[in-house]
Amino acid sequence: MNENRLYQLCGLCGTSGREHAVRSAIPKELAKLQLPEGAVRTDRLGNILVHKKGAAAPQRKVLFTAHMDEVALMVTYINPDGSLGFDAVGGISAAAVIGRQVTVGPGQINGVIGCKPVHLLSKDARKKPAEMSSLFCDIGTDSAEETMQHIRPGDIIYFCGEPHDLGDGSLASKAIDDRFGCEILLELLEKELPYDTDFAFLVQEEVGLRGAGVAAQSIQPEIAVIFEATTAADLPGSEGADRVCELGKGAVISFIDGRTIYDKALYDLAARICDANGIPWQTKTKIAGGNDAGAIQNAGSGVRVLAVSVPCRYLHAPLSVIRKPDAEACSRLAEALLSALQEAEL
Repeated sequence: MNENRLYQLCGLCGTSGREHAVRSAIPKELAKLQLPEGAVRTDRLGNILVHKKGAAAPQRKVLFTAHMDEVALMVTYINPDGSLGFDAVGGISAAAVIGRQVTVGPGQINGVIGCKPVHLLSKDARKKPAEMSSLFCDIGTDSAEETMQHIRPGDIIYFCGEPHDLGDGSLASKAIDDRFGCEILLELLEKELPYDTDFAFLVQEEVGLRGAGVAAQSIQPEIAVIFEATTAADLPGSEGADRVCELGKGAVISFIDGRTIYDKALYDLAARICDANGIPWQTKTKIAGGNDAGAIQNAGSGVRVLAVSVPCRYLHAPLSVIRKPDAEACSRLAEALLSALQEAEL
């Protein structure tokens, strides 16, 4: 895994429908590979689609995917006092954003997410979870007129979770979901491929898997592997199946989630690869979450799907955490799948 590039990708700002910074960075990496003309294209929705020739013609058309967008907030209203009303782009808990430092709009103006002081809340309100509609973003202005010199409804509010090492062997950053998957795809594209393979860097996953269905309909793969970050709930007070998956236990191979029942033969193949090569792996102990596989498997005549994810604490929060050895396990499995998906009996 190229840690420096992963850090750079995570540091970019690109939420659903606003993936421009990521969509500019990835082609610059692809240009280093000197792929032939026409190997890289961008569709009308903004997906980056790559076809790379390998040493042999494939038995099956295989697609590897990751999504470029991250969760964020969008300005919906400017209050008379100059503060900003907003809503979530993707699934974000209101409680996770209170007091967070953010940047707002094209000028990346500094701001902070505020809420009504606790002493002004009723007893009933204190017992209820915070709602996005009760929060605001303070950028230090005193009036709507002053704010509107800098910010307009539709502008994006991004979290300020700069990538950094955490403890011994962990990484903390915003946007690990799913810049980690984008890094996996770039690593694979840098290799000499055993077979012709397709790759897709997808848009708008966080708001309904919108780019995935379009890309899969265009490419028409037989098999797709989705690289993701998935919820690790190995936290104090979480026991048994509620932990879902855990940091430090390797790549996550899913058999089911909230959107998809994964292909059993592909699941078994990935597990066998890990066992045969000493790659640590785990599965999810609870039906939770979902990813682009939910849209890809329904494209065309149907697509057999497999998800490989890095376990991630505090997913869809201003700052998430993964372990580097888990990321390496995903990377090793990804490389092994390049040959196995063509050569195994499926």
